Amino acid sequence: MGKSRILITDDEKDIRNMVKVMLEKEGFETVTAHNGKDAIEKVKTEPEFHLIIMDIIMPGCDGITAAAAIRKYTDAPILFLTAKSADEDKIQAYGSGGDDYLVKPFSRVELILRIRALLKRYEKKEKTEGPIVLNVSRRIFEKNGQMIQLTEKEFDLLYYLYQNPGIAFSTQELYEHIWKEEVLPSSANTVMVHILKLRKKIEEDYTHPKYIQTVWGKGYCYVEPEV
Repeated sequence: MGKSRILITDDEKDIRNMVKVMLEKEGFETVTAHNGKDAIEKVKTEPEFHLIIMDIIMPGCDGITAAAAIRKYTDAPILFLTAKSADEDKIQAYGSGGDDYLVKPFSRVELILRIRALLKRYEKKEKTEGPIVLNVSRRIFEKNGQMIQLTEKEFDLLYYLYQNPGIAFSTQELYEHIWKEEVLPSSANTVMVHILKLRKKIEEDYTHPKYIQTVWGKGYCYVEPEV
């Protein structure tokens, strides 16, 4: 893959330019947007972005609104870079489609580490070999050449496990990442129901799953198929 292309969205010109300089020194290609509306338009009309940096407080179209709209066009990770640090602000940000949240003022090192972690997590857009195909940008799942319809949460759950093969995640960890809500007593059941539905759709025999396996005492993990 060539240079990662990053969209920097902030209504303050000095911050846009500062972040732009930081990222270009690290070898990233950057584009800037001066508000949420501008960011949405750039995502719609310009070549693919690999990551989007988004301020929250902006005139006209704020970052929360912009992120929710951008999610209709891309699955690129969104990193909120904002002075708002209250828990309710973070809940809103993640709920709108955000992937990470960094409070201003921030250090250059922390910003770069967050960006590289997000890019690494999302760099594998799709897998085209073997019986399983995941196309994230189009949110398509295929098995043995046949497209299988997944709900939004089923796709998100499968993709998260798929990104981390061999790692077992508890129902609490999966609920917090996929649903981005406070964990309740019923949350574990919600995850287990979605796991069962996924298995029925993607496994040859859902009672003896090959792909989404249970790790007793730990949770669920994705096992890569043999090619």
